Amino acid sequence: MDNKIFLCAISNITSGNCAEDCSFCTQSSRYKTDIQKYKKKPIEQILEEAKRAKANGAIGFCLVTSGKGLDDKKIEFVSQVANKIKKSVQGLGLIGCNGLATIEQLRELKKNGIDKYNHNLETSREYYKTICTTHSWEERFQTCLNVKEVGLDLCTGGIFGMGESIEDRASLIHSIQKLNPKSIPLNFYHPNPALPIKKANITEDEALFTIKFMRELFPKTMIMVAGGREVTFKTKFKDIFRYGANSIVIGDYLTTSGEAIKKDLKIIKNLGLEIATNC
Repeated sequence: MDNKIFLCAISNITSGNCAEDCSFCTQSSRYKTDIQKYKKKPIEQILEEAKRAKANGAIGFCLVTSGKGLDDKKIEFVSQVANKIKKSVQGLGLIGCNGLATIEQLRELKKNGIDKYNHNLETSREYYKTICTTHSWEERFQTCLNVKEVGLDLCTGGIFGMGESIEDRASLIHSIQKLNPKSIPLNFYHPNPALPIKKANITEDEALFTIKFMRELFPKTMIMVAGGREVTFKTKFKDIFRYGANSIVIGDYLTTSGEAIKKDLKIIKNLGLEIATNC
């Protein structure tokens, strides 16, 4: 792996009010989580976030919507936002993260400026039904296949520390291997008192081992450390790069605050690493 680090930022363009029962997600309306809820973030605000992300060195900007999947209204909104950003911010790759999607829906997003699609498997096929009953793991896997079918770059990974076993983690990784994505986000469970999963069952060392193991399995793939980074690694943030991560999310996440961007950039610079300028 070379010394380039790829930065990505995300924007939660619709938030909360999701009817699904995913036990790990603060956006589910079934749990009384204290988060901001809105149907549509103002487009001008999203555009300013995209410009800020680009100015801070991000080469990817992810447009995230809450809910099970795409419908005509969401496609229209995501497409409208994507077109606006493409006209105003040069050199910023756009990633859709909009849940379950058909081939036809994904083709529409691609036509309107989306370059990649992120849809995480979250956990193993075997464990998924214990943390979500309103849709299946198989639907998630099929969406990933649909992404590859339409020629969008696939970004898929999972969340570690949701009560799953070591065997579940191995099963998830095996499924990711089958999909052979362009990038793999590794998220680590961030507990919320309102959610059914009360605590994370992964240690700092286990999380670092997960990064190392993924790098060995995927030597040329972008390995991104995303959600839960701050609560999982604490003082060992620098070690994620030594163990094989070459991408991080900068700024805030969907419903939780991230580390100060300037602090992250200073650490990366002090490690002698470079910020990648293209994907």
